[in-house]
Amino acid sequence: MTTSCNNLIAGRWVKAQGGETFDSINPARFGEVVAVAPRSKRTDVDAAVAAARKALPAWRLTPAPRRGEILFRAGEILLQQKQAIARLMTREMGKVLEEARGDVQEAIDMAYYMAGEGRRLSGETVPAELPDKDCKSVRVPVGVFAVITPWNFPVAIPGWKILAALVCGNTVVFKPSSYTPLCAQRFVEALQAAGLPPGVLNLIHGTGAEAGDPLVNHPGADGVSFTGSWQVGHEVIQACADRHKAFTTEMGGKNAIIVLDDADIDLAVDGILWGAFGTAGQRCTATSRVVVQEGIHDMLVARIKEAAAALKIGNGLDPRNQVGPLINEEALNKVLSYIRIGTEEGARLVVGGGRYMEGDCRLGYFVEPTVFVDVTPQMRIAREEIFGPGLSVIRVRDLEEAIQVVNDSDYGLSSAIYTRNVNASARAERDLDTGIVYINASTIGAEIQLPFGGTKHTGFGPREAGGRGGALDLYSKWKVIYRDFSGKLQRAQIDKSPVAAETIGE
Repeated sequence: MTTSCNNLIAGRWVKAQGGETFDSINPARFGEVVAVAPRSKRTDVDAAVAAARKALPAWRLTPAPRRGEILFRAGEILLQQKQAIARLMTREMGKVLEEARGDVQEAIDMAYYMAGEGRRLSGETVPAELPDKDCKSVRVPVGVFAVITPWNFPVAIPGWKILAALVCGNTVVFKPSSYTPLCAQRFVEALQAAGLPPGVLNLIHGTGAEAGDPLVNHPGADGVSFTGSWQVGHEVIQACADRHKAFTTEMGGKNAIIVLDDADIDLAVDGILWGAFGTAGQRCTATSRVVVQEGIHDMLVARIKEAAAALKIGNGLDPRNQVGPLINEEALNKVLSYIRIGTEEGARLVVGGGRYMEGDCRLGYFVEPTVFVDVTPQMRIAREEIFGPGLSVIRVRDLEEAIQVVNDSDYGLSSAIYTRNVNASARAERDLDTGIVYINASTIGAEIQLPFGGTKHTGFGPREAGGRGGALDLYSKWKVIYRDFSGKLQRAQIDKSPVAAETIGE
């Protein structure tokens, strides 16, 4: 069944002004069109930004607790629709149904969390140095935010960004991935049904070049939140810096798990498989490197090989399957090319390494879970983000070398260590140069009440999600207010009390 998508501008569902469309394809059955969406251009972006600017004054003045109540209702609606949206997600981007439900749940959690922030958008009140004067700081909205999201978490990541932006009093123009337009539309529909006023959230479908670029560079957009590739993110950073816009970019990772000799091997193998092959490796936090101490190297490799070979591959709607397809043919070819590169570099392939073509999988973009050993830290498969079900195993002597290998990367999103030694775990959490560190857990599974993001090429700007130092620092700006009720001119840092003046005179 094919569904028609539309843009949402000023509360009305409309086609693209040029009348062009594009198809959203089921990656497990590439002959199936899931949705037909409008191919928006600059004129559509102009209309969406104009609608957001028009809605901004009233939304900014809506009390934050009232804004939060709308987000809470949206969370309740998403909860009611969780199963249906999850099935749609599996059809539209391929992840297995269990993971799709988790994707929707993350947006539900964020809706509840940010609803609460409507009553906690706190600044601070501090003592003034002069009498009859008070000082305070308050959060105010940035303005109109451009939100650009990827396909791999088509509900969760829009939830991180849009819900935080809205509770802070911003209006939003949302450009989702062109691979998952229907998932994005279902998320926006939930917010509409919750009572969001027209124009506060606008949805534009289309490609990055035709809709994303005009949105990022639009003079009516005051801020940009982007998740995607490093190459595009770098262009977003430059565009925002040139125009003095608020921005954040989250641009991937090359995440590693350290496994020391004293680790719980069963636990480590479970974490490695979940991190490397969950969502077919299509996560920015996916485990793409395992850095293992030499004493257990051979045993761990044998266990990983056996477990990876036993994973069930296929359409995510079948609950027996554990690994779904890649998103499209381009992604398939990219992963297969990296497998060839790894072999050419001298790494040894121990499991997988090819396209999976059994049964109905020949109709989709499936790749076998793939594991390389004898990988050195300088190989391309150990340094470049592959974004697929590929894992490189690197042998090291000790913890110090392991930390050095993990940190020797252009990325710094997530890392993990498996050990029973509390001192080793303490050194790892101190010295690993990543935004997220897990102890005896995989590199995936961040929770929404803490900031999400990383170091180096992983990202730039304030972190996403909740907590101190998280999304509220992106979607609001500080205003400091001084109120003098003395009725006379007082000069800070210049006027002195009589006691202070006498003391100085002495």
